[in-house]
Amino acid sequence: MNFFGQLLSALLQLLIFTTIPFLWYVVTHKKITGFFQWLGLKTPIDTDKSIWKFVSIAVIGFSIVSIGILFILKDVDTVTSSFMERKIAALPSAFIYAFVKTALSEEILFRGFILKRLSNKLGFKIGNIIQSVLFGLLHGVMFVSVVETMKLLLIVVFTGAIAWCIGYINESKANGSIIPGWIIHGIANLFSAFISMFSVI
Repeated sequence: MNFFGQLLSALLQLLIFTTIPFLWYVVTHKKITGFFQWLGLKTPIDTDKSIWKFVSIAVIGFSIVSIGILFILKDVDTVTSSFMERKIAALPSAFIYAFVKTALSEEILFRGFILKRLSNKLGFKIGNIIQSVLFGLLHGVMFVSVVETMKLLLIVVFTGAIAWCIGYINESKANGSIIPGWIIHGIANLFSAFISMFSVI
């Protein structure tokens, strides 16, 4: 997919993933607070001066583990397969894919909307578990017809663990901001795209 195709696809996905939270907000919270504040699209408050340490550890850890996941899936077409062997020419498209199409849209829906709404009703611990399970299952569904059961389970567990960690960092270390999660998610996805761009695996 060329840059403009990737950009259009990213904006469309962002619109779709933001529409559900926005409609919910209009019906239930419009008079209470601003939409972006409600979602957590706000400057993170580093309450105990550890947020960027957690972000760095998460980025490094997820990038290392993702190498193993990508190795397992090397014979399977994934969303990053379109960047295969395109090298630096694919960088603009990869950046849009990583930070807008996947990271921003998924952080808005899962950590900005689902986690916050579940936490309000069920408490953070249960809400974070549920959103991480849903996130893992969503990623598993994408591969259900092309990988064997054990690989599928690994994908679900890995992506679910990432979702849980991001939820924890956002809510416990960043005062509810989804910006740290967006950064972690975007860098991790860009790293995966780089693996394909330069045929590392």
